[in-house]
Amino acid sequence: MGAFNFFMKEIAIDLGTANTIIIYNDKVVVDEPSIVAIEQPTGKVLAVGKKAMMMQGRTHSSIRTIRPLQNGVIADFNAAEIMIRELIKMINIQKGVFTPALKMVICIPSGITDVEERAVKDSAEHAGARDVRLIHEPMAAAIGIGIDVLEPTGNMIVDIGGGTSEIAVIALGGIVNNTSIRVAGDELNANIVEYMRTEHKINIGESTAEMIKKEVGAALPDIDVKPDDYAVHGRDMLTGIPKEVKVNYMEIAGALDKTISKIETAILNALEKTPPELSADIYRTGIYLAGGGSLLRGLDKRISRMTKLPVYVAEDPLRAVARGTGIALKNFNKFTFLIK
Repeated sequence: MGAFNFFMKEIAIDLGTANTIIIYNDKVVVDEPSIVAIEQPTGKVLAVGKKAMMMQGRTHSSIRTIRPLQNGVIADFNAAEIMIRELIKMINIQKGVFTPALKMVICIPSGITDVEERAVKDSAEHAGARDVRLIHEPMAAAIGIGIDVLEPTGNMIVDIGGGTSEIAVIALGGIVNNTSIRVAGDELNANIVEYMRTEHKINIGESTAEMIKKEVGAALPDIDVKPDDYAVHGRDMLTGIPKEVKVNYMEIAGALDKTISKIETAILNALEKTPPELSADIYRTGIYLAGGGSLLRGLDKRISRMTKLPVYVAEDPLRAVARGTGIALKNFNKFTFLIK
């Protein structure tokens, strides 16, 4: 058994709609966009991660870029398998002539179905995993933030990723109630694309929308640190000629308002379903934000105004779920009942 364990390597994976993070030996060894570029006629893998992201929107007919995950779940089984396998190769854990067996803990949205869970496990197994376990994203985020999830104290976690927003109340090592909505970073990007079309008559791609969100994205117009206007390049819808327009954070705050309101409504619904004793705890502990969406300027302030509760953004929120998944893997016996 000891010899078998020597050849068993353990990795934790945050398999996200926008980014995939892999932790090995307590370190983040892979942090790449969840995208694959494939040559159409042959099916040959041309690039994965950052290199594939650079190709998005710039390919010819022989190259196809695929995002295997949509709304937090696997939409393209073959592409997901390819992506997982290629990202694992980046770790370079094979030494000598033996290929080590892999034990994986993968975090998943709390609202996915049994069929979708099976797709995640199957993709990982086909990519070389011997033993695959799953942990829900809100629980992984809570562990990654540093919350003692085993304590009899209620904590609310809001994890806003690329495809889903996960809102959960956690106590005594379990999720007391959770709401998983397929409204997150991708929909915010779609809002920006639509706004640029309708207000500025300019066509932009998804990558440009993501850059706009990072550079001048905001959840409300009265933020503390105001970013400079951002120059956007795209195709003029009237003339077809490349064009530049400048946008400011107040415009983008207006464009994102409806989608952010959906996340706020989900948070209110989760609070309404919370048992009274745990509500009292949340009044004291506040709400914790994780995931890339929590970096949107003024989002914590807006949610705090709406709920009248303190709101805290996790340290390095993009990696909070991955950190929690890694801690759960390292302390498997302690968290074994949280892992499926």
